[in-house]
Amino acid sequence: MRKVRDYDAELRALEDKARALKARRVEQLGQLVTATGADALDMETLAGVLLDAVTSQNAEAKEAWRSKGTAFFQRRGRKGRGAAEGNSDTGAAQPGSNAASGSGASTLI
Repeated sequence: MRKVRDYDAELRALEDKARALKARRVEQLGQLVTATGADALDMETLAGVLLDAVTSQNAEAKEAWRSKGTAFFQRRGRKGRGAAEGNSDTGAAQPGSNAASGSGASTLI
């Protein structure tokens, strides 16, 4: 005889997972804002910049932004590996690093 499935429990589990993924994404976006130094901007300026980026139709500008972003994550990855392999003489975190999230780009988005 087949086991009866509890669809309500499965749905609750999926909703919990979706909620956790959304919370993680929000946290990662906050980490990205901090890592890039954009937290120094006031909220209105940051929102305006992001809105312009989202609505931009300029393919060349978008490609330039993507290239800068790629370079940013590659630099952070190299800095994080170097700090992890050596320089363990201090307990303080390096500026711009987030010890809780690691150093790879996969932790941010």
